[in-house]
Amino acid sequence: MIAESKKQKVQSITLSKGKHNIGKVLDIKALCFMLLALCFSCNTSGKEEKDLPQGAWQVTVKGKVGFPQQQGRIIIQELKEGATGWQDTIQLKSNYTFAKKITLTEPGYYRLNFYDKQVMNIILDRTDIEVVVDGNNPQGFYEVKGSPDLDLIRQVQDMLEKANNSPDIAKLNEEFTVAAQKQDQATMGQLQEKYQQLIKKEHDKVAQLLEQKAPSLAVINLLQNNTLDKDKYYQTYINVADKLRKAWPNYTQSKNFIAFVDKMKATAIGQPAPEIALPNPEGQIVKLSSMKGKYVLVDFWAKWCGPCRQENPNVVRVYNKYKDKGFTVFGVSLDRKKEDWVQAIQQDGLTWTHVSDLKFWQSEAAKTYNISAIPFSLLVDPDGIIIDKNLRGAALEKRLAEVLDKK
Repeated sequence: MIAESKKQKVQSITLSKGKHNIGKVLDIKALCFMLLALCFSCNTSGKEEKDLPQGAWQVTVKGKVGFPQQQGRIIIQELKEGATGWQDTIQLKSNYTFAKKITLTEPGYYRLNFYDKQVMNIILDRTDIEVVVDGNNPQGFYEVKGSPDLDLIRQVQDMLEKANNSPDIAKLNEEFTVAAQKQDQATMGQLQEKYQQLIKKEHDKVAQLLEQKAPSLAVINLLQNNTLDKDKYYQTYINVADKLRKAWPNYTQSKNFIAFVDKMKATAIGQPAPEIALPNPEGQIVKLSSMKGKYVLVDFWAKWCGPCRQENPNVVRVYNKYKDKGFTVFGVSLDRKKEDWVQAIQQDGLTWTHVSDLKFWQSEAAKTYNISAIPFSLLVDPDGIIIDKNLRGAALEKRLAEVLDKK
């Protein structure tokens, strides 16, 4: 299929678009906050406003539980990266309602746990929120009102879901299935390009929306979780980071996002491709810089990556067409076992240069290039400068034609 997955549930908004991701999808009910560790300690809230620390404020989390349980508690927990978070118990009133004041020093991610039966994550900032839940079922009813952050996430999710399930996309998927059955690579490539063009229109709207919004954890979360292709929408990331530097210079999540964007700059289009020096299947170290003088597709892939293997026939075809005109491929595998790596090279007929340290996502090259999903590729010019990214299907051949057919 052109779109890797069928219609997602309403709370799932990070669309994989045919990639293997190391992060989880963003989910309204179980938001993926890319947390490294969660540790909690008990405390109490309910300070008077005059007793609050400098720069702190309070918000109220209130709501109702439809089916309270005889055993267990309602707990609210602060979710933080690599540090001890705050935790407290919420008391349920006899009419099944609750209200809890929370003291904040910066916007943050929080988890509500109802009797270990139903868990949901929320974002707290400057507004009070109201939560209504069943309380007795992990998949039970829930509703959150008063959160601009969650409202924005839902809005973006609806935009992307509507685009990915439009009649035009459905028609393309049907045509793609027929072409795939016939192994018609040319038609498959054309359909993929049409798909990307259709999806891009909606992604452009999302990018514009996020740039217009004031700094928020919703904007940060959506961008960090690959709602938009960070390479194609690099300027959006830059613009949001610039806003955060001015408006939220001291908030933890803001500083993390700014660092994330700064790291992206190292592999941005127009920058020199960072060096890669890893063993080939024979154990010899091969450097990316040794390919200078040619146009090089730096291709991150793995045997276990289905979308990578599906793209390989297209790369083989393009490689055979342009290898005598100054083009080559530098394959970087994220496999763990040498036998898997070598077997996939042979099975797919990949006759170009291959390297790997067999460290999976911990590969030194993956770290250097900030890889969070594969397939991932860069096109590097003869001087070692990155000129394009993630060219797949017909887009790769079209770009190479622009730079090589004129020779």
